[in-house]
Amino acid sequence: MIIEPKIRGFICTTAHPVGCATNVQRQIDHVVVKGEIPSARRRVLVLGCSTGYGLASRIVTTFGSGADTIGVSFEKPPAENKTASAGWYNNRAFEQRAKAAGRLALTIEGDAFSDAIKAETIEAIRSNLGQVDLIVYSLASPVRTDPATGETYRSAIKPFGAAVAAKTLNTATGEVSEVVIEPATDEEAAATVKVMGGEDWQLWISALADAGVLADGFTTLNYTYLGSELTWPIYHKGTLGVAKADLDRAAGEIRGRFGDTSAYVVALKAVVTQASSAIPVVPLYGTLLLKVMAEMGLNEGTIEQIDRLFRTKLADPVIDEAHRLRVDDWELSPTVQAEMVRRWPLLSTETLPELADLKMYRAEFLKLFGFGLGGVDYTADVDPREV
Repeated sequence: MIIEPKIRGFICTTAHPVGCATNVQRQIDHVVVKGEIPSARRRVLVLGCSTGYGLASRIVTTFGSGADTIGVSFEKPPAENKTASAGWYNNRAFEQRAKAAGRLALTIEGDAFSDAIKAETIEAIRSNLGQVDLIVYSLASPVRTDPATGETYRSAIKPFGAAVAAKTLNTATGEVSEVVIEPATDEEAAATVKVMGGEDWQLWISALADAGVLADGFTTLNYTYLGSELTWPIYHKGTLGVAKADLDRAAGEIRGRFGDTSAYVVALKAVVTQASSAIPVVPLYGTLLLKVMAEMGLNEGTIEQIDRLFRTKLADPVIDEAHRLRVDDWELSPTVQAEMVRRWPLLSTETLPELADLKMYRAEFLKLFGFGLGGVDYTADVDPREV
């Protein structure tokens, strides 16, 4: 079949296997060209390993530090006339290249929130690695079922207290408009914490510790985004902000049990993801940020961010007042944010092409699914089951 992008709203329902593999290879090349990253963390578990920052972490630790990895993800396999999810193709491409480099690369497909997948992962660690030195928690899901109660929770990304009016962007049409976002209920806020807070992270660390597969002196990282004042009505001051605070709580409790260097929440910069495209305000902020940071020579994608994290930030950790590692420092620098704040009120449908970069945003979005990459023949007949 000829595989083309099929976009419905903020969702792309197809993925290109050759394009996804090419995207994975380009990320590997970035790390290899920059050279070795000396590290003792060479037995790595990545929870949420198939896309974005989780995939980048697997690539950086394997091809920068020679790590063996086990990854966990929840992806859709292909059928005869239907493509897999992009993450499924990413996993296969990574596994092939890691194994060719002589590294162990095992992926467990399933619901990482479940007790069954935790048990399966523990057995895989015991059988293949013995123990793990590094656990990266990079799960991104709007839904979680509590394994203790069986109750399913859905996150709600909303403000608190009162409705918020804000600019937003239709990435399909390029129209800038104002949207009114109604405030969250207490139940919605609590559900968002259950899905996106630190509870499941703690459950994973406890399960690994109780099973004896955590190495002495291990480190665990949980990735988050804090945002600037331009997005605070949705992020910092809304339901997401409460969930982020719960990550800090969980990190503190892990450190209380295992030591001061055992757990870090890592604040990363805004990048183009399918999930972020669904959040009001964020796509508009993203198109503007791409333009501003590119003009200043500071733009980073997921692989550049994670490479910098492992190459410089983890080598000699410097933490903020909440004990977080900050890799959003370039995005939140006074120079970048001053320009963001200057341009923000000027944004409209008419000024968007001059002030922001919707073309780059769309291109980065399509790359997530293996489309728009040079060197890929998108007119070729492809079997979606072959990787």
